[in-house]
Amino acid sequence: AATSLHRLDRRADYDGQMAADKDAFADVLAGNASYANSFVDAGLSGVAGQGLAIITCIDSRINPLAAVGMKAGDVKIIRNAGAHVTDDVLRTLVLATYLLNVNRVLVMPHTDCRMANNSEAEIHANIMDRHGVDTRSMEFNTIDDQAKVLEIGLTRIESFPLLPDDLQVAGALYDVHTGRLEMFAR
Repeated sequence: AATSLHRLDRRADYDGQMAADKDAFADVLAGNASYANSFVDAGLSGVAGQGLAIITCIDSRINPLAAVGMKAGDVKIIRNAGAHVTDDVLRTLVLATYLLNVNRVLVMPHTDCRMANNSEAEIHANIMDRHGVDTRSMEFNTIDDQAKVLEIGLTRIESFPLLPDDLQVAGALYDVHTGRLEMFAR
């Protein structure tokens, strides 16, 4: 009987958490309901229709498709804080090039990036001061020199042995205040 009561308590805790989670995402569910009401399946296959992959930052001011004049189904979008070319980005590019029609890659960091405007120590201190969480056991990979980090990222892609030799690779800085791209000169 005690075990059954424990299960009921856990179930009540779970149901309470689910209700709280649902409330926290009420705007998301309402937005999705509106979207789904007018959604028309375009019959897209999941491949990059324009053969392009964009590696960019998680910054919500960036709409990668709009920034390059494309639409859903045209581009594979890979995002992380700072638009770094990480091992996971390389793994994703291998899949995208061999299975999803990607034949060109644009690495697209942006102006006014938090990862480029603060040092590692400042980011860790900010999180500690604001939230009381000590994050010093991890590295955020802040950026001292965006051009240098972009060059390293482009070189990582171009020299990665599992990517096709004919993969076209470029870099551009996206300006969050004008919407313009400035191609990276190498």
